[in-house]
This record gives sequence, structure tokens and C-alpha cells, in this order.
Amino acid sequence: MKAIVQDRYGTEDVLEFSDIDAPVVGENGVLVRVHAAGCGPDVWHLMTGMPYMARPMIGLRKPKVRVPGWDVAGTVEAVGSSVEGFRPGDQVMGLGRGSFAELTLARPDKLIAKPAGLSFEQAAAAPISGVTALQALRDKGKLRAGQTVLVIGAGGGVGTFTVQIAKALGATVTGVCSTSKVDLVRSIGADDVIDYTRQDFADGSRRWDVVIDTAGRRPLSMLRRALTAKGTLVIVGGDGGGRWTGGFFRGLLRAPFVSLFVGQKLQALNTKTTREDLLALAELIEAGTVTPIVGKTYSLVEAPDALRELERGHGTGKSVIRVTEVV
Repeated sequence: MKAIVQDRYGTEDVLEFSDIDAPVVGENGVLVRVHAAGCGPDVWHLMTGMPYMARPMIGLRKPKVRVPGWDVAGTVEAVGSSVEGFRPGDQVMGLGRGSFAELTLARPDKLIAKPAGLSFEQAAAAPISGVTALQALRDKGKLRAGQTVLVIGAGGGVGTFTVQIAKALGATVTGVCSTSKVDLVRSIGADDVIDYTRQDFADGSRRWDVVIDTAGRRPLSMLRRALTAKGTLVIVGGDGGGRWTGGFFRGLLRAPFVSLFVGQKLQALNTKTTREDLLALAELIEAGTVTPIVGKTYSLVEAPDALRELERGHGTGKSVIRVTEVV
């Protein structure tokens, strides 16, 4: 089968378009023919092997998994003998082990039926980014109806989901984004939009009950100025902290430590994509409350270009790799 593979860490140049053996479905697995795969920061981190603190989990000297990609939308090709609830021909979305390939293996508890109204590209944009947004608002932010929310990076892959889910939960939402994304962020439901190139959201003139930082680069002191006295900050992602720790030191250690001495709650999110939350996300999508925003799409052979563009930043919505056409 055709796949993108990497045998060492590095830039996009380590990715190769190649023929490899198809995975073999085991007793408890689901083999999925990939129609589309999401491309987000998780793929970039695994490609580069950064931050270094992650390498004990992903591979010390080279990736444990040669094929990158996790988000997947496709059609079930085969199921293991112990798998219930899926059969060949089912259209699904969720997480697959190495989705930048024509076929990928998935655990049944990481897959759900694809909502009928979604294209495969939209479905591939949803699992990681959508569940991240849901957990940031519901689990970490403890968001309640009537509260105010600031979404930093509102035009990105996670940000567009965060804006829509916050509205679905009854919040008043302000999105922060660049000039080119203002109209998009307003169109998906933001009550107000701040163009960070023209206005400082942390100048102290306004404060929000919950701040979701999907950009992951701004200092805690700045983010705290945007919070109410008892507000909650949720840091999504770990960019901006160097090769060794990324931004994880700030989010996982420093933020909770600072919380001990102030009235605000400062914390990072470590997303765990579950079947229950995939189903909750699908319910919002099927209700028409949430629509995945697909940015640029690429063919499988163009996957290095997708990662190159992702590294530059400022992408709109979630980038998606088209893998195999639907017959």
C-alpha cells in the first residue's frame, strides 16, 4: 500500500512517499481504508521528535511508529474476530495508528460511525481537535451557561471547535485571531472578535471567566490579565518552550504552582481521546451545532507540504490529507 513513512526524526525532508506492507488486523483490531487524515501539531511533534522529553514514549532515536498521523476518516475494511459493533463497509471516524496511509489499524474504542452529513475531509478534521476543545471547556474550564469565554487562536484547528462548543454550552464567546480570520470566527458563532494585530486582549480593559489558549506561546502573566479574579485558564498545546520541554513546563508545572498563590485556576490540558467524547462530539455535529472547519487539503504525496505549512503557523481550520477516493 501507499504510505508516508519516516525512519528518523527531523524536518519534512524525513517523510517519504513509499510502498509498504499493509497492516494485518488482529483479533481486537479494526482495519480502516483511509479516505482522509487530519494533520495537526500532534503530527509535527512526532515527526520532529520534539520536545525531547516525549521521546521515551514515542521512540528515543527514531519513531516507534513509522507512519505518521492519527485522525482518520474512512471505511472499515476488516474487523478482528473479537470486535463487535463494526463490520466491513461501515463509514467511521476516530483515531488510527498511522493514518497517512491507504490502510490503518484502529482500536474499536477509538472509532465511531461517521455522522452522515459530514464529508470524509470534515470527519478527519474532527477527532483530536474536536475532543480537545470539548475537554478544555467542559472538563478543565468547567464552563457554565452564561459565563464569558476568550478563545485565543480561534481560527485554528482546535480554536474553531472551541468557539462553536462554547456557544453550544451557553457561553458568551470572544475569539482572538489574525485579520484574515476575523470573518470566519464571527461566522462560526463568536459574539465578538479581537484582531490581535490591532488590539491587545490583555490590556486589562476586559476580563473573561474562562480563557482557552490554543496558541500556547503567551506568558502566564499576560494570560492572567485577561482573566477575572476567580477565572480559569486552560493551556492547550505546548509550543514555544524550546526543544527539551516545549511549553509543557509552563503548562503542567508552572501554571498549577502559580495557582496555589492566586485566586485564578491555571492549568494545562492533556487530551485523551475517548469513544465517549467522540460520541459527544458527533452528537453536537449531527445537531448542527458544530461544523468542522477544513482548511487546506493535500494529497497523500503532498503530506510534507502540509507539515511545512503547519510549521509556518497561522493556518485556518484543520489541514486534511486526502488519501483514497471513495468508490
